[in-house]
Amino acid sequence: MTSRTTLMIASLFAALPAAAVAQTPSAYVAAAGASDLFEQTSSKLVLRTTRDAKVRSFATMMVRDHAKSTGMVKAAAARSGVKADPPQLTTDQRAKVASLTKATGTARDQLYWQQQKAAHSAALQLHQSYAASGSAAPLKAAAKQIVPVVQHHIEMLDGKAMHAH
Repeated sequence: MTSRTTLMIASLFAALPAAAVAQTPSAYVAAAGASDLFEQTSSKLVLRTTRDAKVRSFATMMVRDHAKSTGMVKAAAARSGVKADPPQLTTDQRAKVASLTKATGTARDQLYWQQQKAAHSAALQLHQSYAASGSAAPLKAAAKQIVPVVQHHIEMLDGKAMHAH
C-alpha cells in the first residue's frame, strides 16, 4: 500500500463518527477515554472563568460524572483483558479546547455549551453502539450503565438556554 493510500484510508476513518470506528474493545476504550477526557478538560477550563451559575453547576457535574465513567470503563477493560492506555484527546477535541481557550466571557460559556451538546451526542452514539454490539461483556455492561447518564446530560443541555448575565 502506498503512503498516499494509507493516508486516504486514515482520513476516511477520521471522518467517521467514533461509534462507527469503535468496534473492537480497545478502540471503544480509547474512544470512551478521549470522550471523558474532553468533557473533563473543557469543563475545568470553563470553570476557571464562568460567572454563570448554571454553567458552573453543569461543568462541575461533568468533571465528576466523566471521572466516574472513566473509572467504570477502565475497570471493565481490565476485566476484559484489554489494555487501557491513558486517554488522549483527538485532533478535533484538541482544536475545540483551543477554541474554548481563546474565547472569553459569555462567548466562552456559549461555545462550551455548544461543544458539550455535540460531544454528548457523539458519546451517546459511542456507548449505545458498543452496548448493542460490543464483543467484550464487561465493556458492554459498562456502556449500558453509561448510556442513561449521557442521556441525562443531553436532557440538561437541551433544557438550558444560554443567556448573557
